Amino acid sequence: MTFDAIGIAATGLTMHRKWLDAVSDNLANINTVKPTSGAAFQARYVVAQEGQGNTGVYVQGAAYGSAEGRLTYKPDDPMADANGYVRLPDIDLASQMGQLIMAQRGYQANAAVVDRAKESYQAAIQIGRS
Repeated sequence: MTFDAIGIAATGLTMHRKWLDAVSDNLANINTVKPTSGAAFQARYVVAQEGQGNTGVYVQGAAYGSAEGRLTYKPDDPMADANGYVRLPDIDLASQMGQLIMAQRGYQANAAVVDRAKESYQAAIQIGRS
């Protein structure tokens, strides 16, 4: 049972780490400027899937935001078109920060499960030695 807890928590750690990676990429590219003739940076979202039985959670894949982005007037930008517009990603900072906090808390919770399961296993070994 202890090893099941560690295995399930490990899948949660992996899923939350990938979620943190995706949010980090989105935040790092929130101000990435592209010409209006090209596609905007597309935000990445992790798609999670429940495992069979008691096997945890897995990353099924990724979903991507709009490549259309949003047009912003920046006439001084070297990538601006003849009308002074550039294309920025359609990423909401507040939403990404909320996702960052949720992913961090999920990662911390799964790490705590691994620690507690390890402590239980070590206590059982000590009892067995006595």
